[in-house]
Amino acid sequence: MNFPELVDADLLGLIFVLIFLGLLVFFLVYERAGKGRLLRPIGAFERFKREIGLAVEAGKRLHVTLGRGSLTGEQAGSALVGLQVLERISRTASISDRPPVATSADGSLTILSQDTERSVFREMGYEGQYDPTAGRLSGLTPFAYAAGTMPVIFDEQVAATILAGHFGSEAALITDAADHSGSLTLAGSDNLNAQALLYAASDEPLIGEELYAAGAYLKAGAAHQASLRAQDVMRWLLVLAILAGAALKLVGIL
Repeated sequence: MNFPELVDADLLGLIFVLIFLGLLVFFLVYERAGKGRLLRPIGAFERFKREIGLAVEAGKRLHVTLGRGSLTGEQAGSALVGLQVLERISRTASISDRPPVATSADGSLTILSQDTERSVFREMGYEGQYDPTAGRLSGLTPFAYAAGTMPVIFDEQVAATILAGHFGSEAALITDAADHSGSLTLAGSDNLNAQALLYAASDEPLIGEELYAAGAYLKAGAAHQASLRAQDVMRWLLVLAILAGAALKLVGIL
């Protein structure tokens, strides 16, 4: 008997989602009770958090570049992570007289980056300091986007650049500009080719799914940390399910 005959695929997917939601709620309560354990250290995030403080003290800018992914495509996840990073940086650097600047190659991302910074400044009580030009559409094609982003790094006293989103080979031009200007680069992408490039070209690369952990490591809230805990448990459950399936297949049950 085949496995699909034993368990309906849609039912299996529903069970998976319900288990994950249950784990998410459990760990969210656990985190809010202050019982959560520390996350494993990721050097890229530790260094970047220090750089935020140094940039504020030195009167320099932080730059978040969100890539060229669309919010309606497969790259939406990495784009939303980039916006979350922008929100956390804007909140931390709101006391600076040089607020963070965001660049992207998608019109909807540009509008959301402007709205993100506006919301943070309004919430912090500094709405008068908000600059609409801090969210910029730097180009609509890959290399036009890179060409429009490079002057931001060179001309606006950028202390650190974080690349968080969907990138291609144009990311090399952005990291090269940051290197020549002496600014720190922290970079992660959902594109495997870009990940390989950024591993060699950036100061602090994010490997694989470390990009999606940015919210938890930048203290965006208990929900982000709870999500990481739930994902870890689901990985182990999937590993056990695969091993159990292999064992059952070996003895001829499946």
